Amino acid sequence: MKKILNTPVSDEDLKDIKIGDVIYLNGHIITCRDVAHRRLIELGRELPVDLKGGAIFHAGPIVRKIEGTDDKYEMISIGPTTSMRMEKFEKEFIEQTGVKIIVGKGGMGVNTEAGCRENKALHCVFPAGCAVVAATCVEEIEAVHWLDLGMPEALWVSRVKEFGPLIVSIDAEGNNIFEQNKVEFNKRKEAAIQSLYPKVKFIK
Repeated sequence: MKKILNTPVSDEDLKDIKIGDVIYLNGHIITCRDVAHRRLIELGRELPVDLKGGAIFHAGPIVRKIEGTDDKYEMISIGPTTSMRMEKFEKEFIEQTGVKIIVGKGGMGVNTEAGCRENKALHCVFPAGCAVVAATCVEEIEAVHWLDLGMPEALWVSRVKEFGPLIVSIDAEGNNIFEQNKVEFNKRKEAAIQSLYPKVKFIK
């Protein structure tokens, strides 16, 4: 059975979710990349949206204005961008906003681990190469903020239905599946190297 979270998300909602779990999201998700993080953390500018209990997506979407309207848009493509670019901001971002679900591509580091552990939040990975699939989960773009930043960096507020699959990479205890896998892979790598050496020792 699918594990589906509904925004706003509570601490209680996250207590049984572990790294490697696959979840889906109903409610709202807001695109939020580098510049929005910088505006809040470095420049002290208040975000124009309330993220408490909410979800953000490290993504630069392709959006099209709906013909015949002044302020209505449709989502064409919304693929994840590399989350590690936001690593130096994410702990403070979580603390200041109360965001509960962070979605992006690839892993994040110790700052985000601490932010998730101390504030009960998750980092999740949306599979790369599935930007059009992600767009089909968007029921409606309800608002856009900071459009002066351009389409990729603006804050697009989307209502979503079963948005996912989202693979939990950092859970609310601060466990990090990418870091744990690195340890295991390095153990296997050494054994593989030792078994390979006798087979290639003739190579000069």
